[in-house]
Parts: sequence; structure tokens; C-alpha cells
Amino acid sequence: MYHKINFFKFKKLIPIALIFLVANQAHAEEFSTHYSVSLKVNETITGNVTDQDGSTVEGAKVTIIETGATTTTDASGNFTISANIGQTLSISYDGYEIQKTKITGTSVSVQLQSKKAATSIEEVTLVGYGSQKKSDLTGAVSQLKAENFKEGMNISVDNLMQGKIAGVRIVQSSGEPGAGVNVSIRGIGSIRSGSTPLFVVDGVPLNNDAVSAGSPDVGLGSTSPKNPLNFLNTSDIESITVLKDASAAAIYGARGSNGVVLVTTKRGKKGEPMFTYDTYLGFSSVIKKLDLLTADEYRSAGIDKSYDHGGNTDWQDEIYRNAVSSSHSVSFSKATDTGSYFASLSHMDQDGIVLNSSFKRTTARINAEESFLDDKRLKIKVNLTASDIRETGIPNGGTAGSDGQLIIHALMANPTRSVYDENGNYTNFNMNAHYNPLYLLSVYEDKTNTFRVLGNTEATLRILPGLNYKFNLGVDRSLSERNTTMFPNITDRSPKGIYSQANLDSYNVLLEHYLTYDFSLSRNNFSLLGGFSYQKFKATATYLGVRNFLAQGTGIAPEINPGYSGDLFIPQPGTAQENELQSYFGRVNYNFDKKYFLTVSLRADGSTRFGDNNKYAYFPSAAVGWTISKENFLKDNHIINELKLRASWGQTGNQEVQNKITKQSYLLSQSAGYYLYDNLNLINGVTVVRTAFPDLKWETVEQSNIGLDFSLWKNKLYGSLEYYNKSTKDAILFIPSPALSPTPNIWRNSDGIIKNKGFEFSLGSEIIRNENFTWNLDVNGATVNNKITGLPVSEIYSGSVSGPGLSGVTANVYKNGYQAGSFYMYNYLGVDANGKYIYEDVNGDGKIGEPDKKIFEGPIPKFTFGINSYMKYKKLDFAFSFIGQTGGYLVNNTALDLNINNLASDRNVLKNFYDSGASFTNQPQLSSLYLEKSDFIRLNNVRLGYTFDMNQLKFLKSINLYVSAQNLFTITSYTGYDPLVDTNKQVGGNQSLGIDYTTYPSAKTFILGATVKF
Repeated sequence: MYHKINFFKFKKLIPIALIFLVANQAHAEEFSTHYSVSLKVNETITGNVTDQDGSTVEGAKVTIIETGATTTTDASGNFTISANIGQTLSISYDGYEIQKTKITGTSVSVQLQSKKAATSIEEVTLVGYGSQKKSDLTGAVSQLKAENFKEGMNISVDNLMQGKIAGVRIVQSSGEPGAGVNVSIRGIGSIRSGSTPLFVVDGVPLNNDAVSAGSPDVGLGSTSPKNPLNFLNTSDIESITVLKDASAAAIYGARGSNGVVLVTTKRGKKGEPMFTYDTYLGFSSVIKKLDLLTADEYRSAGIDKSYDHGGNTDWQDEIYRNAVSSSHSVSFSKATDTGSYFASLSHMDQDGIVLNSSFKRTTARINAEESFLDDKRLKIKVNLTASDIRETGIPNGGTAGSDGQLIIHALMANPTRSVYDENGNYTNFNMNAHYNPLYLLSVYEDKTNTFRVLGNTEATLRILPGLNYKFNLGVDRSLSERNTTMFPNITDRSPKGIYSQANLDSYNVLLEHYLTYDFSLSRNNFSLLGGFSYQKFKATATYLGVRNFLAQGTGIAPEINPGYSGDLFIPQPGTAQENELQSYFGRVNYNFDKKYFLTVSLRADGSTRFGDNNKYAYFPSAAVGWTISKENFLKDNHIINELKLRASWGQTGNQEVQNKITKQSYLLSQSAGYYLYDNLNLINGVTVVRTAFPDLKWETVEQSNIGLDFSLWKNKLYGSLEYYNKSTKDAILFIPSPALSPTPNIWRNSDGIIKNKGFEFSLGSEIIRNENFTWNLDVNGATVNNKITGLPVSEIYSGSVSGPGLSGVTANVYKNGYQAGSFYMYNYLGVDANGKYIYEDVNGDGKIGEPDKKIFEGPIPKFTFGINSYMKYKKLDFAFSFIGQTGGYLVNNTALDLNINNLASDRNVLKNFYDSGASFTNQPQLSSLYLEKSDFIRLNNVRLGYTFDMNQLKFLKSINLYVSAQNLFTITSYTGYDPLVDTNKQVGGNQSLGIDYTTYPSAKTFILGATVKF
């Protein structure tokens, strides 16, 4: 029976509120014993504190000098305090000089000036359900601001993090515009799918499931949904914060096991209203071409003479193009004494480097914040974004095997063939499972339209000074339609034509209540949080299809009128999924004298995805910090400006499993049928297809972390060092059932543990800072050591390999004592005198067979790094970034399809295979011949800009013109298109890792852009 979680249990927060009220009263009583009030207080003073740039300052200490009464500013820089007209306010905040202001009215605005050289440790950083100064953090938290990622052409938010945060690895599943991106934080934490971190946009946790429709197989393989994060306009993003360790992420409990990424969009700032126009024009080309035999080399390779067709074609040049992209974005921002406003409208149009592929996105956003009541006691925020995305794709499905993808057809195509025949028609290759790639493009259409709206309303009510109640209601809704057509054609792939329409409707609603209370008792500072969260997810998918319809260009296309001609059918069954999360959470932040810190949190999560016996789980965390630089023995040290030691431990959960897997499922089928009556009619029988397992419980990730934050020589060198140890326990696997079970396999928890441990560093330096010239350099790096232990089965296989005669062959193995997704294959030793491949005979029986396969090192790089530099000389700015990795491997499945045997079958081959002297008769085998190092270093971005101040024009503030380049060059020994790639080839729900199969290549892009401010 479906288990529904109760919607409201807000009444359980009443005890928390009472505790807060009692604590507040105790605070007031202690205050009265410490200070003598010489003047009668009869005014409520409200104020706002900003820095010299007009940004609000949270956490500034506000003191009435005459009475000693104190308070602190909230997230909007606002404060309320009792005082008399004529008394004096003292405002202090780390990094600024103390500022004193005489109270002349009931409303006060203070702008802090004379900012000291700020250090990275003084920055304000978002954490779950709030924010803290970095100097107060006890967990592993990294933050990027808009200036860190404004250069380049980036479709989605995850691309912005590439190479900029230690321990965060961004890998493309495809170079196609808008395609999916795999994000992992501190290694791979799960065997099955579900290693993506939780993304939270303006306080709304997103669902990691697809929000655009995938395409059923129309003869060329099914195609995956696109990146669910590509709906955001990256120009609207103010900051990205990554919560890496369990202490920082545990407040999100069930969904924080893979880390948490907090995305904050822009808001209005104090000062004059700002109107900004951003635009760029980009030119892209394929990052590299594979080294295949040319037509002349092919003819001289000793091929069958009938394979020389008299042409001279570079098929890569035929399908790739120089693509043009453009973007236009306008935004308006303004802030007043009571609120702020930000609105934007953008349009992006990106052509893919493969013919017929494109990505178009139009977005609109409005963020508004306003305060109400006489002392700004009530604050309401509204965030709303709407996105309309239109994409066209190519036939490059990952499930098509060795002969159903455009790119592999282009790579295998005989270079002596011509694109067109003597009549101007596409050349017919007259081969099964191998077609003219340009002809395939001409008879294939793939169009996806996705409309998505994400919005939330947050209300904050100040009950008492320091005590706030917050309410957050969020909605995330997307509608997607994908139309895929294979028109009638001359191939053996749906030759009579096939059309499918896939529709996806996904819905996510969030409801949160929580209380925060900040107060101080002498030098003891407290920040308390307690709350309730409810989130519901619902998704429905439907499909329809048409077969055997009219030829292309004849009549009405089935996309427009599916019922006009042809035979209607259902390409695949529709689905309807619904699940809920209900959570209670609390956190205590305490520090003594801003020197010794303690953070404790607990979250209880309930999910409908788990068995009736284990729906709820509890995720605790604790962390401590010590600001060593504030001790007397370092207080006046001229070398060490900031030094802080942190340690944390915590548990988080993973609930990314399929819905309903704990319930028993049945199937009516003739194969299980029987003859019930004498009329000999077969009655369908009932088969159990899924065994119930009500004891299924959460995967739990336990992580410990030790960190050191520092700033030396007046910020000449700053950074963080981290050591982490992360283990995934109670791994959920699809493994053999116990004896007498009705099905051979069952979803259940196991004793298997996935361990990730390593070091991270983030180092930065203000190498030069003077009036005319600034140069900052930041370097980050991370190691990871991944190992599996305790699996209850000998091994688990995944990573299906495509290639002729390789059906059912897998490349990945999960086995105790080895890295997750290690490679399992024959060991290639070379070529003998007859050109035959030599493989290691592991068991020494004189034959090469399954027992001779070996386990090789896995796909997870042991070290990843990024180098980022920014220089500014007067009005000229220059920035560049490098990314790289070492210690990982890739299975080059593309090369496996371009094996030497192709020369015996009218197909092309990689040049290095021919040069090896291998015989044309060698049959393809998955072996270490196709296993390559994925080490590389890449100039990821470079940007040069110049800012023109337009002081002579009252309506125009500045113009910044820039040129930039992405993927300018890559140093690597990998022979495929891109070493930073991972094709989804999972088997049985278990992750595939490190496989490159005819992936849409990455692009090298040059951009001309401008930012104009009015």
C-alpha cells in the first residue's frame, strides 16, 4: 500500500520556539545585570548597514555607546535597537574600521568606509539555511562569486565550477549543446546511479531527475535527456557555494550525501539603479580530429580493390562545421531603504559543431525583496525564473550499438567514397549496418521543447530581536515534448519510417518552516536553527508513435499531425512516479570570543522510496574550530594574519533509488499461462517480477574532515588545506535473492562499503596590488583514493561495450579491494610476426578465454587540479585558467569500433592501428589495447578585456569589451576526441565509468563580447 507522509507537523516546532523565548529572556536578564541604564529608552531605532560598494553587511555588531545595548545586522544588513535620539551608535565588523554615528532620527543608514585589506577568511559564505563569515565556518565550504566565472560561453551552472573548486570534478557526457554533465564531489560514492550532488537554487532544492524528455529508439538508439540545469541564465548567478564535508551538508540530510551546491542569483544593490546589457558572439569548431587513413593511404593499405570507390572525402569535415553562437542579456537592478529588485531577460542561440544540432534558450527572471511594518519587522522575498528551451539533436544514441550512430558512421566511412553520386543524390553505401552519414542526417529529425518555471516566496518575521521565523514555499514545474522522426529511407533502420513523441511533465513543490535565533551572552555567541521541510516530487511520461507513413516532404509530417498517415503505436509504456520527503532539522552554532567554535546539527528524514520498516533515518554531524591567530602568542605576529584549524564528522544519506522497488510487482503473461477450461483457450498467468523488501533503508555516507585556513604576509598567500575520509555504507544493490525467493535478484542493502579519502588544497596570492596593477593567482588540487570493500558478491559488472561481435561484453567491474568501476579485459601484449594480436595467457592453459581477463586500474583520476589567474592594469584586464588530471584511465570504445578488421570490410581505421602491422583478420576484442590514460592539462579559458569609463555621458557608466577563448589547447596522450568525457553505458542500474563511445566532441570556441552598464 502506498505510504503517504503527513503534510504538516509544524506544531512540533512549538517547543523549539518556547526554548528560544526562554533563552531570549535569560539574555535580557543577564544584560540587565551587566549594564546600568542611565537614560530612559523610549525609541525604537531601525537601521541598515552597507559597505563602501553598497552591498549589505550581515553580522555587523551595533552598540549604543551610552547604554552598552548591542545587536547584529541580519542578512539584509538591517537592525533594530532601542535607544534615545542623540545617543551614539558604534558599528564594528571584521575587515572594517569601527564607525560611530550620532542618532538623529528613528531611521539610520550607515555605510562602512576605510576597508582594510580583506582576506579570504573574512568573506561571508552561504551555508544551509543561512550564511556565515568564513572565519566562523567549521565545515569544508568553498564559494565562487560572479567575477570568478564571467568569462567564456557556459550553458549551465555546473560548467562554471570547472577547475575552480578543489575536489569538484566536472565531466561532460557529451559535447552537444545543453547535454548532460556529470558532477562529482570527493570521488564516486555509489555503485548504482546517484553520485550527483544536490543543487539548491535560491533556497529551493532541485530534483536530479530529468526534466526534459528522452527519445525512444527509432532505429538509431535512444537518446538521453539533456542537462536539467541548463535552464538557468548563467549571467543571473551571483555566487556558487559548495558544501563538501558532512558537517556542512548534513543539514540537508537525505540529499546531501554527494555534497551540496548552493546557487544564489543576483539582487539589487544600494546606489543608483543599474541597467546592464551583456552580449557576445562566439565561433566554435571541433577540438580535434581523429587520425584516420586518408583516401590515398587507404588505397595503398593493401585493401580489396573493390573497396576503392574513386572518391576523396574527409568525412569528419563533412559532418563538423564552424558553428556560430550568440547571446543577449539585459538586466535591471535597484535597491531602496526597504527592499531590492532585480529583473533580467536573455536569449541564447548556440549552433552545435555537428550539422543539425542546436540549442536555443530564452529566460526571464525577477527577484524582489521588500520590508513591511513600521520597523521592517516583516520581509518578503520573491524569486521567479521562466525558461523556454528549444533543441535539435542528431542520431547519436548511446544504446545504438556499433552501427546506429552518426559519428561512428562518419569515422568508419571509407574515405574513397563520395558524399553524392553522379546524379547529385546521396551516395548509397549498399551495406547493412553502415550508411552515408550525411544521408542519415537528411532523414532524421530530433526536436525537443522544454518549458520550466522555478519560483519561491520567502517570508521572514522578526518575532524578537535576534529571533526570526522563516517560511519558504517553492515550486519547480517543467513540461517537455520531444519529437523524433526517422523518415522512410533506404537503410535497414526503420526503412518504412517511424515517429515517436515523448512527453514529460515533472513537478516539485517545497514547503519549509524554520526558526533562527542569534544572541550573545558576554563573549559567548549562539546561533540556533530549527525547522521542518516537506517536498513532493511528481513526474509523468507518455509516448505515442507512428510507423509506415509517407515519404519525407510528402503530405503532412507526423510531428505536426501524427494521425494523418501511418500506423499508430505505443513506442514504450508510459510512467507515473510520485515520492515525498519529510524532514525535521536543527543546528547549533556556538563560539566563544570568536576564537573557539562548535557546530552541531541533526536532521531526520522520511522518504516514501524506502521500505515500511525504514522510512526514516537520522543524520547527525559535529564540527569544531579554533582560530589560532587570535591567541596571544600569535596576536601580533606579522607573518600570520589568519590561522584557523577545523575538524568535523557527520553522516548524510542517499535516497536516489528507483521508486517502488521495495514493493512486490506482478506481470500477466502467456508464458506463465495455463489452460483453465476445456475450450483450450490460454489464460494469462501471473509472474512475480519484483520481490518485496520492506527492510530497505538509506545508504549512509559517513565523513570526517580536518581543515586548515590561513592568510599570510598581509594576504600575499592565503588558502585552505583539507584531509577527508568518506565511506558509503549500507550500499543499495540489485543482487541475488535469498533462497526460495520468487525472483533471482532483489534490491537490498549490503555490507559493501565504498571508501574515498584524500587531500585538497586551495592556495591563492595577491602577487601584486597597487593603484594601477593587480595580479591574483589561485591554484587548487585534490587527490582521491577510492576502494570497495565488503561486497557480498564476488563482482558486479557494468559499462556495456559497443562493437561488432561484442554484444553483452562489459568493461567495468565492482570488486572488493579495487577502485569503483575498475576495468576488466584481456591484457594486450603486442603483435606477432603474422600480425596477430597477442594476449596474456593468465591461467597458462594455452588458450585465450574468459579466465584470462584481468582487472586494470580504474577511471577515477588520482589527482585533479585547476590554475586560475586574474590581472588588471588600469582599464585592461586579463584572465586565464588551466584544468587537468592524472592517474585515471578511459576505455576508448570509439577506437574499438575503428579496429584493424575494418580494412577487411570496406570501412576506415585509425592510422596507428594500421601502422602497428596488425593483420586485417584480427577480430575486435575488448583488451588493454583500447585502455588509455586520461591524463591531460588544458588551457580552459583565456580572456582579455578593456573597460571604457563614459563619465562624459550621463546616461552611460561603462563599456567593457573583451575577447576570450575556451578549450584553446589540450596536452594529452589520449587518442580520442577528449579525455574529459564519460558516456553513460550503465548496466542494471549500476554506474558505468570511464567509457568513451563516439561521444559528440567538445568544441574550441572564440568569443567577442561586451558588457555595457547604464
